[in-house]
Amino acid sequence: MAELSTTTLNFLEIKQLTKPQDSVYSTLVACLMISLWGISLGILLRLNFFDLGIWFVLSALLWQTFLYTGLFITIHDAMHGSVCMQNPQLNDWIGSLAAFCYSFFSYQELLRKHQLHHLYPASDRDPDFHDGQHKHLLAWYLHFMSHYWNWTQLMKVAAVFAMLCLIVKVSYLNLLLFWTVPPILSSMQLFYFGTFLPHREPKSGHQNSHRSQTNSLPVLWSLIACYHFGYHHEHHACPYIPWWRLPDVHRIFVKQCK
Repeated sequence: MAELSTTTLNFLEIKQLTKPQDSVYSTLVACLMISLWGISLGILLRLNFFDLGIWFVLSALLWQTFLYTGLFITIHDAMHGSVCMQNPQLNDWIGSLAAFCYSFFSYQELLRKHQLHHLYPASDRDPDFHDGQHKHLLAWYLHFMSHYWNWTQLMKVAAVFAMLCLIVKVSYLNLLLFWTVPPILSSMQLFYFGTFLPHREPKSGHQNSHRSQTNSLPVLWSLIACYHFGYHHEHHACPYIPWWRLPDVHRIFVKQCK
């Protein structure tokens, strides 16, 4: 983990990363992510589970988890207006669609809580932060999830699960492995790389106003880990930058910190 100070930032250099065509690229990336998730899920739900080998099932489970994480990253970019910078209505519509696909979330409710996270990062007013006493990984994760999951949410998932099983005749095993479990694993991935690692307090205390750190993984591993969400201080300093541009911002941070 690395502490990077916002005072070292050359915002002019970072601003040059945001080109007019980026709005089109971001919209295409978001639509591709949602489409890829939908096509993949549709294919996996139609397969005969008992014809599948264990390695295929595990690979498909991890793949679908990765796509669910991509869905949430799309929601996250939309909340910062970077999915379609030129058209806020389209931006929010895509964000709402991704939130619905992820687990029937309310985009507006996610937006409200995420705004609090950026206004009061790693504090008692941050809905993503721990409760001030139980700072270890599991307790923090459960506290984090309590702000996003409730009985209404669970009932929606259960109702759709039952409908798909009883009416559409989708195998419950396929639904469990490729529709129910992946968003749970994805939430763990998002929490670990996007909340726990960057916002836990270092022994020396937080060194910047965003109370965040960066996980300086190589670009490929950063993508696999959580769509560059580990470049977290960069995101808090430049929240308008889409996820696929964060490696460029990270390189600027590192260069200016040398």
